[in-house]
Amino acid sequence: MSMIHNITPLLPRNKLRTRKGRGEGSGHGKTSGRGNKGAKARQGTYIKRGHEGGQTPIFRRFPKRGFSNYDFARQFHVVNVKELNCFENGTIVDPAALREAGLVPDTKQPVKILGEGNLTRKLTVVAGWYSKSAHEKIAAAGGTPQNSRGETFEFPKPKKKFVPRAPVKKIKATEEVAAEGAAKPAEEKAPAKAAEQKAPEKSEPAAE
Repeated sequence: MSMIHNITPLLPRNKLRTRKGRGEGSGHGKTSGRGNKGAKARQGTYIKRGHEGGQTPIFRRFPKRGFSNYDFARQFHVVNVKELNCFENGTIVDPAALREAGLVPDTKQPVKILGEGNLTRKLTVVAGWYSKSAHEKIAAAGGTPQNSRGETFEFPKPKKKFVPRAPVKKIKATEEVAAEGAAKPAEEKAPAKAAEQKAPEKSEPAAE
């Protein structure tokens, strides 16, 4: 004998939802399966992740060490050169034009042009920064890449590499002592010879 659940297994179950909060006569006890009193027993409550009942949560008890450059990173809106083909030849493409074309969400951050794709339009692009490939493609198409001040964009000169100086050879203490010991005997002999030369000869007593 076939049962209804074997005939239509893909249909949803025809089961009413549990009606909570109807007291002890509902068959779920006076608290209706919500435990005892408290925030979790109330309707519409939300307990944020990491909440520990009011005590200092663990992510605040742990020490924070180290330094991160994330807060100091330069943020850009990124646009590829292939997306600039929607503009007509001779157009000045600045952040306002990109915002109007829907290529950037706003003008709060500077724009960086990347070199993905090909550019077939002669444009004057005003942006905060360019990749080298994007700079070459804009110039090759006859356009002019400019910085945010409207001047011709130029990459900064490469920094000079640090060349360490040759280490200065220091004389060891034993060599200094040996050099001083060799100099002292020569200095002692020289004054002795000078004293012998200066000493007068003793005169013999006169005969009576």
